[in-house]
Amino acid sequence: MAEQEASGLQLLLSTLQSSQDKEMILNVLSILTGLLSIGTDRRIHYMISKGGSEALLQALMNAAETAQPDYSILLPLLRLLAKVGQRDRKFGQKVQNLEAIDVTLSLARKNLTHHLNLIHCLWVLRVYASTISAGTKLGINGAMELLFKVITPYTKKHTRTVRAAIEVLAALLKSKSNSRRAVNRGYLCELLRLYQDWHRCDTSNRCIHVRRGLLLCLKHITNIQSAREIFLSAHGMEILFTTAQDCLDSKPLDPIVTTVAQILRKCYPKRPLPLATLRSSYSFSLPGSVSSEPSQILPEDDYDDDVEEVEKDLHSDDLEHKEEDDDLETDVSKLNSKPGLDRPEEELEQYETMCPELSLTLQELETESEDKNGSEDVPGNLLGPYPQVIPNAAFRKEQHCRHIDQSAMGPDTRETAFKTPMQNWEKKGNCTSPGLEKRAMGESVQDADTLGERDDLCRSHASTLHPLLKEASWDPRTFRTHCGSYFSPSPVRGVGASDIVKKLLERHQGDIPSHSPHFYMARAGSTKSILDYRVLAFPDFWGHQPPPHYQSLLERKYGVQRDKIFEDVCRLIQPGDVIDKVVFDVDGCSPSDTDAPDCLRFFSKFESGNLRKAIQVRKFEYDLILNADVNTIQHHQWFYFEVSAMKPVVPYRFNIINCEKVNSQFNYGMQPVMYSVKEALQGKPHWIRVGYDICYYKNHYQRSAAAAGGARGKSYYTLTFTIKFPHGEDVCYLAYHYPYTYSALMSYLDIVEETRDPKKVYYRQQTLCQTLGGNPCPLLTITAMPESNSSIDLEQFSHRPYVVLMARVHPGESNASWVMKGTMDFLMGSDPIAELLRKCFIFKIIPMLNPDGVINGNHRCSLSGDDLNRQWLAPSCQLHPTIYHTKGLLYYLCSIGRAPLVFCDYHGHSQKKNVFLYGCSIKETLWQAGCTINTATVTEDVGYRALPKILDKVAPAFVMSSCSFLVEKSRESTARVVVWREIGVLRSYTMENTYCGCNHGLYKGLQIGTQELEEMGAKFCLGLLILQLKSLSCSKKLMAQAAALLDPEEEIANRWSQRSSSTSSLETDDEPPCVEDVDYHTDSCSDQEADFSGLDEEIQEISLRAEGEREEEGASEGQTFCSSVFGGFYISSHQAANSKALPLPSTPLGVFAGCESSPA
Repeated sequence: MAEQEASGLQLLLSTLQSSQDKEMILNVLSILTGLLSIGTDRRIHYMISKGGSEALLQALMNAAETAQPDYSILLPLLRLLAKVGQRDRKFGQKVQNLEAIDVTLSLARKNLTHHLNLIHCLWVLRVYASTISAGTKLGINGAMELLFKVITPYTKKHTRTVRAAIEVLAALLKSKSNSRRAVNRGYLCELLRLYQDWHRCDTSNRCIHVRRGLLLCLKHITNIQSAREIFLSAHGMEILFTTAQDCLDSKPLDPIVTTVAQILRKCYPKRPLPLATLRSSYSFSLPGSVSSEPSQILPEDDYDDDVEEVEKDLHSDDLEHKEEDDDLETDVSKLNSKPGLDRPEEELEQYETMCPELSLTLQELETESEDKNGSEDVPGNLLGPYPQVIPNAAFRKEQHCRHIDQSAMGPDTRETAFKTPMQNWEKKGNCTSPGLEKRAMGESVQDADTLGERDDLCRSHASTLHPLLKEASWDPRTFRTHCGSYFSPSPVRGVGASDIVKKLLERHQGDIPSHSPHFYMARAGSTKSILDYRVLAFPDFWGHQPPPHYQSLLERKYGVQRDKIFEDVCRLIQPGDVIDKVVFDVDGCSPSDTDAPDCLRFFSKFESGNLRKAIQVRKFEYDLILNADVNTIQHHQWFYFEVSAMKPVVPYRFNIINCEKVNSQFNYGMQPVMYSVKEALQGKPHWIRVGYDICYYKNHYQRSAAAAGGARGKSYYTLTFTIKFPHGEDVCYLAYHYPYTYSALMSYLDIVEETRDPKKVYYRQQTLCQTLGGNPCPLLTITAMPESNSSIDLEQFSHRPYVVLMARVHPGESNASWVMKGTMDFLMGSDPIAELLRKCFIFKIIPMLNPDGVINGNHRCSLSGDDLNRQWLAPSCQLHPTIYHTKGLLYYLCSIGRAPLVFCDYHGHSQKKNVFLYGCSIKETLWQAGCTINTATVTEDVGYRALPKILDKVAPAFVMSSCSFLVEKSRESTARVVVWREIGVLRSYTMENTYCGCNHGLYKGLQIGTQELEEMGAKFCLGLLILQLKSLSCSKKLMAQAAALLDPEEEIANRWSQRSSSTSSLETDDEPPCVEDVDYHTDSCSDQEADFSGLDEEIQEISLRAEGEREEEGASEGQTFCSSVFGGFYISSHQAANSKALPLPSTPLGVFAGCESSPA
């Protein structure tokens, strides 16, 4: 049957190409039209596969080359060509091979006054122009000159023909060679004049399609630099900005406004960031002969305006999938191979000291467990000398400015600084014992006796609480000189305790779990940073409690992105209210230290702080620039800074103008976080989500090759948000996400050490190694004490499987630290499930793999300027010590037959919602890549899926459908892949935690908070327990203990799963579409102008209603219709009853001369 159908179709196509009989040709065309007008596109693709495109093109050549072309044949033939050609991916090449371009152009030229014939030719030309190669040939052969004869100033006649010609021109101008040709012929200015004329005269908005078509032409032609220059010199910015103001209040005109916004953003003159250099303000001298120059720039999605586009007609979706598949590792031998050690085997012996639990007796374990002062056990050969910091010019300026500030502050300010009484909040429970705080204070006092070994300048840098109260308001500057070393145990800090700090500590109620300001002060004083920070951020000192209520995802305001773009453009063309004043700059003396009226004050020189420069643009608007990671010129995402001197309930707009990623969850409901000092002292010490009118878009700032040290330039993105501060003269802190500093971690570990139960919990804190900056990287061991000294219990103790967990290899992923805190809280707690879990596993935890990056406000790198999660293949002992020694510890465990059962690296994900895992699978990788799998040679344990499936049931924020188990070439040097391949850990995972929120399950529609993140850490522990209980190796005793404990958890899990099952599954893409199309790139086709659905409808309507009709020259048109634009085409506002809206009007068409037709 299929062969008969194929032979019948081929007979029709053969007849169409060879027959000279008019009736025969018309019959074949009628049959083909009928076949292709019903059903799906499968019929068209089948016809294409049988040579249908070539047959139609050949028939066109035959019909057009006659002395008197017969349009009764040509018109249905052209309609079929337009319908079939748009679905043939090789149509452009076929058109050129048969030389049909010149023939079609010739037909169009002959019919300039015959609009029905002309519009058919224009349809086909539009399909030709959809491929770059054919479009370029059309431009060379004079197609644009022809089109400008059709595109006229405003007229009520022939508007449909004008519209079709504009659509062809817009398609042609997607080719940069055509755009250059149009610029050279002066067509850009002509397009501006035409748009002005149509905008001015179309007062009834009946020709929106024509106006937007002209804008699309401007959008494409300005993809080249020379066109943008002419556009600016012709006052195109002013013209489009002014005309768009007339359209803002009309919803049907949104397509015009959106396209104008895209053009304005693209044509805004490119400028470098207002910085002397893109290199980080901080530099660090690396050990040895390694240069401290910025590391090599990672590949970016840069574009070069002067580079001709590659003439390829690849479908964009196919290209995207091709790039994804090309990144998959398909070499089976490489996937199956286990590389050898990257170091001498004898080196592994040093890591034996990190596993004392394997060899100690019960008495030794009890002695060690009860010795709370001996938890720091640092193998001597892992500790090296601290590298010296070589300060750059900015560092010296900062030191000089700070010294001047301190010398200028008189002693009187200290005595009067704190006079406002603070309100107490209800005490919910003290997490630290009195002995704990006494110990912190006592050690500080004892250590203070040994102080005074540094010079006066160093003493002036002692830790200060920034800021505190002065009279009835906050003055951050006053308290930079107050010393906080009273609580610092380090013998190298300055002398003199601040009365203000002591008063605050006396009033702190100690009701924030796992936090002590005393311990934080002590640990912060010994933390080493490049700038030797001596100022504490108040939220880190005082502590954070989750707010009592959930915060929903912010609903995106429609049109907010284009509104912000218009405001930015207004700066350029109406600069009257632009202030452009630098109010904060870490590269020099900060101007914000002066009492400028109507000006916010900024500060970021504290642990984890990141704000390089603040510029007051307008009275209540500020441009902010983030600092690059140390020793790099990139990685701008994390921010954390202080702002003060605000007015209450005034909308302040903040623009972070040097973001790098092309997408952000800030476009999908995410808000930054804020901490108010006044609110904290009133009993609400919360980081909360704040801000409105939030969006993220490409801006006009560009990195020049010179500023980038020879690297290719790229565009930056703006994150903009508006905040109304609740209190005047408050001090607030703004951050990308909930901060979690290194000092917070270390003080938390001090509290854990003090409050643990040594009879039940074996806990040991060791130092894995020293970082480049001289900070200890803690290594924790947590398990249950053996129940007795019997050989059975001791054997069970020493043979418990290992679980290795780590976090914060990327400093800006503070959410990973909150999840890790939840894990450690649960493991150290008294919950029966936690007790059972400790009996099942020995946990090795490295809670912060990149302390230096966290301390110095980096987003992704360490002080070496390297992404540490790309160094696992061959880490350097000198440059990447934490990775080197973590891998060494894993090597050691593997060498003694104790490779971890589970390895998990906690991360944050900036472009997805929910929590999910990445794992490793050979088969899934090969399946995704479309490779044939030999099941005889490729075998795999599917146990890697067990833990994610368990978490999908027990953790409300976790989503199994977002998990991936593919092994990519670009990820071969990450912890997950290296531990899986080299250490042989089947369950090697990366846990990705959202910064934003959830669109699934119990927390659907909510932004994630620290409480939910900590809960995720605890639920991960529960998942590990269930995983172990499902294994054959689990003892019957543990199974019996677990039986009664897990029933309630199973009920909760069932409730969550039931709620989750009612929701739709997560999209495969990062995000579903917004109500407003988010156009991240100025050259994107988010307006769907390449969609041919409207053309199909128009062809069908004319085929049914107007076959054989001809337009009459100058025919008057009386009946009108109104259409609105969608996706580059038009939708009728007159719909027949019980019919769907079609992209063309359903009114009868008498003559196809324009928007009006005379009645029959």
